[in-house]
Amino acid sequence: MQYKTTINGDYTIIALTGEIDLQTSPEAREQLLDLLKDRRHVLVDLSGVEYIDSSGIASLVEALQFAKSNGLFFGLVDLSEAAQQVIRLARLDKVFALYDTVEDGLAATG
Repeated sequence: MQYKTTINGDYTIIALTGEIDLQTSPEAREQLLDLLKDRRHVLVDLSGVEYIDSSGIASLVEALQFAKSNGLFFGLVDLSEAAQQVIRLARLDKVFALYDTVEDGLAATG
């Protein structure tokens, strides 16, 4: 897994790429929580995710819970087919704010 962050106003966009699994999800979790602890709203770009397992989903859920409990926004954008399948299977498409593009996420929340 690799990640790249960009800042857009009060939002940080973090693009995760590669595989988010038991080995890499702790790093994903740490990055997401660090951004939120900096009091920044976060959009997670999942377009480059080739594979995500339950530990990766758990990292996203934990970040969402942290964001909500601290009055911050947390959304997912541009989900790859792999990420979309797992999120739908877990019925989390009703839990997360999902957007087709980063621009859509910024427009809907800004």
